[in-house]
Amino acid sequence: MVTDDQRPGKIIAVHLNYPSRAAQRGRTPSQPSYFLKPASSLAGTGGTIERPLGTELLAFEGEVAIRVGTPARWVSPDDGWSHVDAVTAANDFGLYDLRAADKGSNLRNKGGDGYTPLGPRWIPASDVDPAGLRVRTWVDGELVQDDSTGTLLFDLGRLVADLSQHLTLEAGDVILTGTPAGSSVVEPGQVVEVEVDAPEAPGAPSSGRLVTTVTAGTRAFGDFGSRPAVDDTQRAEAWGTPAPAPEPVETPPVEPVETRVSTSSTSGFELTDAHRERFAAVAVATLSAALRKRGHTDVFVEGVHGNHPGDRFVGTARTLRLIPFRPDLFASHGGGFNAQKRAFDAVGPGEVIVVEARGERGTGTVGDVLALRAKVRGAAAIVTDGGVRDADAVAEIGIPVFSAGPHPSVLGRRHVPWETDVTVACGGAAVQPGDVLVGDGDGVLVIPPALVEEVLADAEEQEAADAWVAQQVAAGAPVDGLFPMNAEWRARYERETGAS
Repeated sequence: MVTDDQRPGKIIAVHLNYPSRAAQRGRTPSQPSYFLKPASSLAGTGGTIERPLGTELLAFEGEVAIRVGTPARWVSPDDGWSHVDAVTAANDFGLYDLRAADKGSNLRNKGGDGYTPLGPRWIPASDVDPAGLRVRTWVDGELVQDDSTGTLLFDLGRLVADLSQHLTLEAGDVILTGTPAGSSVVEPGQVVEVEVDAPEAPGAPSSGRLVTTVTAGTRAFGDFGSRPAVDDTQRAEAWGTPAPAPEPVETPPVEPVETRVSTSSTSGFELTDAHRERFAAVAVATLSAALRKRGHTDVFVEGVHGNHPGDRFVGTARTLRLIPFRPDLFASHGGGFNAQKRAFDAVGPGEVIVVEARGERGTGTVGDVLALRAKVRGAAAIVTDGGVRDADAVAEIGIPVFSAGPHPSVLGRRHVPWETDVTVACGGAAVQPGDVLVGDGDGVLVIPPALVEEVLADAEEQEAADAWVAQQVAAGAPVDGLFPMNAEWRARYERETGAS
């Protein structure tokens, strides 16, 4: 609960301000636009928000809230930030069932009691860069929004200046600065958490997590005002995805994202523990020879090397495609819960994240946080034909990472994260979701699932023969005629080992 002495005189919210959200909405404003929220909508952390009886589209919006410290009237954009004394997390809840009734004012759909949680802590504005704030939102523990004020269409100082042209911003007034892509509908029983922090600032100050639990209302709206009403357009905008069916229906559980792929060559193949043990006993070079016999000569991921000497891995592919950087495409696809973040949040145990970076080494395609996320989720390895950022930290995390080498720059210098779980070209090799990848000191090899059994058997046989040859060489035999074995040596090998 927010006490009277904490209530701002005004709560002003921005409609659209993140490129990722504008792309989701299909429109990018040339100037900011605003709406007011009543002070009675304020709430603190640990509270609840009620979805009224007879409604279905209550949506969260994680945001950075800024608080005015000194009055502002007719200030310049360069001076706007100096009038802000603190920032914190906000959740700009909205009830899309009443959106049409408000015709843009948002009074009823965003002004209900508890529809503006703030907190739990205010971060002094003097401690942070206004372009270095990060906002993240979790629903039931799953990260669904992640963006930075560095991507804003209208920076924080500009918002203060613009508003000050029309009204006096007074000490204590709060401005909600917009939400990134990822906003969606929540149901009773779900828990939404929002956090604002400044990860690059000294001490990495944080607002802490603003926690709100959704509850089911028991009281319907009366017939003496606008009634809740939804259509496919409102459903699509509320969910942030194609609209679901108009009426609630019982449906079977959706297959978990960890096991879904849009393009697959697996044909029901499963990489078992027995397969993994067998792969651990054969070298990539030996497997490469077995594939070459079958006409597969372009299955080696060129130009990548492991971040630890002696690293080995085997796993099934989970793919991420990056396209060349273009400002407008990065604005629409680079922020929020983008394809790169989705790939690392979806990878499952024993899977390998394979990144198509077009061999571009001039920037990083994975860093320490994403590498840690992959390890925590049980990924077998990360393979990218691009660079690795935070290379020393990534190496310490311990997950095998095969890359084109280190580079300190961020992804957006050369790439746009575009799509996941599609066929990609990594290091000159075609990789489909579900393909088997094997890596060791020689590099990384791609094996179509349909060939796993015969390639493994061939490689095991070759490894056994090579081991026998090595024994003969160690005993003093010359390599001429022995490696590869001529008919005489082959007969002796088969006689001594029982091989055929």
